[in-house]
Amino acid sequence: MARACGAAACAALLALGAGGADGQITYRSGQNVAPSFEGWMPNADGTIDIYFGYFNRNFEEHLHVPVGPDNNVQPGGPDRGQPTWFLPRSNLNVFTVTVPADFGDGEIVWTLTANGKTEQAYASLIPEFILDQRVIFRQYTGFDVQGELEHNRIPTVTLEGEAAREATVGTPLALTALVGDDGIPAPQAAGGGPFRGTSLGLRVAWFVYRGDGSRVAIDPPQFKAYPDFRHGSPWTRGWQPPPPAADGRYPVRATFDEPGTYVLRALAHDGGSAASADVTVNVR
Repeated sequence: MARACGAAACAALLALGAGGADGQITYRSGQNVAPSFEGWMPNADGTIDIYFGYFNRNFEEHLHVPVGPDNNVQPGGPDRGQPTWFLPRSNLNVFTVTVPADFGDGEIVWTLTANGKTEQAYASLIPEFILDQRVIFRQYTGFDVQGELEHNRIPTVTLEGEAAREATVGTPLALTALVGDDGIPAPQAAGGGPFRGTSLGLRVAWFVYRGDGSRVAIDPPQFKAYPDFRHGSPWTRGWQPPPPAADGRYPVRATFDEPGTYVLRALAHDGGSAASADVTVNVR
């Protein structure tokens, strides 16, 4: 015979969130963030880009971890361009660290402490981790490039105006991303066809990359740029990318309720490849 849980036990279960269909416990908050080494890609000039992402073990909690002892990349850090505002769940290829052609057996380490737990990602030029756009497409979709997808080009993103701005607490700041895309792959809702993990087709969203994102309001509200399979993201079953802007302009207004330095990112994603542009805002 089932028993009703006590008040404390029920509260604990609610904090954890609903268990998945496979019986795994899911957490809304209270868990840490694990940095991840995604791979590396050689550049035309001989340098090498090392790709990092992260897995926020929470389904809902966003975490702010400023650059410093709890969020540092070495050598050459602590600041190597990593995020400080961590979105929930799995976020792939979030930033790159460029190393010289003679990096050889060197190693880049990202150390991250969140909610009291420290984890590290160790990156090196392991041959099995070399990336190209075909591998990245597979990372995002779980499937290989085939058919018209062979001709897909990465979206382009630039900012309208300067990459560094000034703003005042409480006064909306206008920001616009200029985005171009080749229309490949064709738009397809998440959960349809062979690519069941994500929608296909161009989608563009602004979000906070650095700074305390809870102090920033973006208007109009943006869809979730991270994989939320329940609601409101390109990974939610049935989610369809909106029609691309005819003029390629994606404007928003950002309002800050606390002074500080923030970085906002415009992400253009076609389901299998992505590009972004960042704007740094000094708020007084």
